[in-house]
Amino acid sequence: MKLKMIAIIFTAASVALFTQCGDVSDAGKEKEAMKEKTTQVAILVGEGFHDGEAYMPMAYLANRGVEATVIGPERGEVKAYNSDFTINIQKAVTEVSIDDFDGLILPGGRAPATLRENADVLAFVQAFYATGKPTAAICHGPQVLISAGLMEGKTCTAFPDVEPELVEAGANFVDEPLVLDGNLITSRVPQDLHYFSEAIYKALKN
Repeated sequence: MKLKMIAIIFTAASVALFTQCGDVSDAGKEKEAMKEKTTQVAILVGEGFHDGEAYMPMAYLANRGVEATVIGPERGEVKAYNSDFTINIQKAVTEVSIDDFDGLILPGGRAPATLRENADVLAFVQAFYATGKPTAAICHGPQVLISAGLMEGKTCTAFPDVEPELVEAGANFVDEPLVLDGNLITSRVPQDLHYFSEAIYKALKN
């Protein structure tokens, strides 16, 4: 009788232990699944970026659970042209894959004029855009897309000074706060950032 009771207790304890282990395993799987589901965006910047056009979409998306990685020609800190703000380029474009991200954001400022001269940057942008994932550019950001040869036949907007370049590249320029054309999202100036950020989030959700 005593041995039978010990056997029952041992069996019950074993069941409880394995059940708990199963729960821990399931919880771990759920956490891993949640990590896999986290939406990731890349923000492409360089020296002379526009502070608001980089930080505001990043904050808007972060508040909605989207993680951002700042990428650029090389790792390191770069300064905004319009303030004392800086941003840290976490990874070079040569260190990342288009598969790492669900969306790409190109802020404006003076940085695009330099970024468009970088062959690695253009190769990354071309490959990313070809995936059909949301690609968003604001202000002078479309200059990178022009140099990447992606604007022919596209309807878009940008900072007014970029209009002649876009038209020459075969794009249809529209003076609107937000223009959507397939996976391309464009806006003009910092005052359009709310529309720009909201459109990026909606595109990522879809």
